Amino acid sequence: MDRETNRPKKLGFRPSKAPNPSPSSSSPVRLRPREETKRDSTSSIHERRNPVLDEDEETGSPIFSYLVGTCPDMCPAKERQQRERLRDLSVFERLHGDPSRTSSKLAVKKFCRTMSNAELQEVEIRPLPVLRSTLKYLMNLVDTSDQPFEVVHDFVFDRTRSIRQDLTRQNILDDEAICMYEEMVKFHIESHKKLAMCYTKTDLASLCYLNTEQLMKCLATLFKLFDIHRRSSSLYKNEAEFYSFYVLLHLGGKIPQMGSSLSLWYRKLTLSILQSNEMRFSMTLIRYSQLGNFKRFFTRLEAEASDLQLCLVEPFLSEIRARAISYVNHSGYKLQPYPLKHLSDVLRIKESELEELCHVCGLETTMDEAGMKTLPVKQTSFSLPKLGLPVHSLSTF
Repeated sequence: MDRETNRPKKLGFRPSKAPNPSPSSSSPVRLRPREETKRDSTSSIHERRNPVLDEDEETGSPIFSYLVGTCPDMCPAKERQQRERLRDLSVFERLHGDPSRTSSKLAVKKFCRTMSNAELQEVEIRPLPVLRSTLKYLMNLVDTSDQPFEVVHDFVFDRTRSIRQDLTRQNILDDEAICMYEEMVKFHIESHKKLAMCYTKTDLASLCYLNTEQLMKCLATLFKLFDIHRRSSSLYKNEAEFYSFYVLLHLGGKIPQMGSSLSLWYRKLTLSILQSNEMRFSMTLIRYSQLGNFKRFFTRLEAEASDLQLCLVEPFLSEIRARAISYVNHSGYKLQPYPLKHLSDVLRIKESELEELCHVCGLETTMDEAGMKTLPVKQTSFSLPKLGLPVHSLSTF
């Protein structure tokens, strides 16, 4: 629980504008019956009325054809052969480093938006056991590869989209699908932080944005799956934490816009989710950020955040800290420079990192007579850099 006694005095911070974007929930998706109905022996395609589960897989029609995959490998043989001819193999898929050779143990099916189910055969779709083993292979690659992370991320980013596509095309909506989506959400959250650490690389800005976009889409699909399987007021083990991830994403000022406002999104949630500790924590952080109560924001974050919640929030901390610095600079007394040590304690950041952040934002720091570093206020040179802000982890004292 949050300790809110002896409320600290605010540092003259002015409230900021609340973030806005959020996804809208769609109508429930029907479960695939356990027993297959009789079908034409010449085809394994059966048709059902069903809204699109994953936004990456759009068919443009209210009637969709669902396949039952039979591909035994991570990548269909036809695609492997074609990509060998075109030398379209990732560094992770090349047999002995040869860009024109691969194997069933290395090649992973690529994401392709253009193909519709009518153009596919069941041998080109991977069934659930193969999808599960493919995801396990990809997650192991993230943990063990010695390639630069942005290279690993680019590969896994595309191949997990292909996994989601095959899940949707087969209308797989069971507990296994939920577990797989949870794993993919975790991958995007970890990527969210690792990519942000490379803030000086301008070519990674688009990767960060696209990763956040796919994270939000994964979460939206996962929420639909949770809704399908909801029984009375009970929740899945980690369900509330995954809902909290979506809320915490709104601490960032540059996230993809998806649907209605966050306040309207809250109204669609069940009471059991809204009253969970994870959701209360995330909603409280949003409120403290909006009010400019940075002392309570960082105290609560340090005390209650789970590892994944902290991983998701840390790339936004520099933006929040820069806003706090701006408030101090704007509202402070000109003849009384603000001590950096006190501000670093409030913002849970090392004093040297805080000084770097001030300089990146165009502000000068000085040393007082006692040898303490200070921030002279009322400086007119404050501005956010075009390359973004350096990412500093939460420091504990």
